[in-house]
Amino acid sequence: MFWGLMPIAGPQGLRLRRTAPRFAPAPGERYGTVGHGPSLNLLAIGDSVMDGVGVPHIESGFAAALSGHLAQQLRCSVHWQVLGKTGASVGDVGELLLPKVPANDWHLIVVSVGVNDVSGLTRSAAFAERLNALVTGLQRAAPKATVLLCGLPRMQHFPLLPQPLRWIAGLRAHTLDALAADLARRLPGVLHEPTTYTPLSHEFAPDGYHANAETQARWAGVLVERLLTRWAPPH
Repeated sequence: MFWGLMPIAGPQGLRLRRTAPRFAPAPGERYGTVGHGPSLNLLAIGDSVMDGVGVPHIESGFAAALSGHLAQQLRCSVHWQVLGKTGASVGDVGELLLPKVPANDWHLIVVSVGVNDVSGLTRSAAFAERLNALVTGLQRAAPKATVLLCGLPRMQHFPLLPQPLRWIAGLRAHTLDALAADLARRLPGVLHEPTTYTPLSHEFAPDGYHANAETQARWAGVLVERLLTRWAPPH
């Protein structure tokens, strides 16, 4: 259905590529520490969500918010680091960012990919293959870490996208997210958490494409609550 509708949505997508506002990554150091207590090392890697697009500073972005919620819930000290690249597909993350993963005793690696594979028309088989390569590469780099795959957002609610492109993007995001969930079921040490939140128009950044800081922080809190029902950091 997705590919059959592309003759309708394709021209809309090409027009958006020319006219859509483009926000820079958030300023700030891509690492930090929050909380007190036992240490937990967290790596956040992926696309513009990790790069801080949509928030005024990296410390108000998704990765830092996630770290803050973990520190609060676990009463620990979270040492976080971000490797993000705006516009990166899953293949880009594997090719450009995976080699930059620093040697560390990582406990948790949080991955955000897929939205740019929707907009870039990555085929399902290629997405699944590249995501598998990324995850197994992360596991080789950090064999003790749990890898958490963040679910793709519900792109059918992105204000920037016109109809029917918006609906079609949501359909495609659901398909790719199902592939990510299947991979997590098959690989030990890998978790997947679907994004079930449906944001309202005012909960996006002014570009109508990225969540704003408040929404990112709220979703980070939900993600931590869900994660801690399935995972506990090593003692």
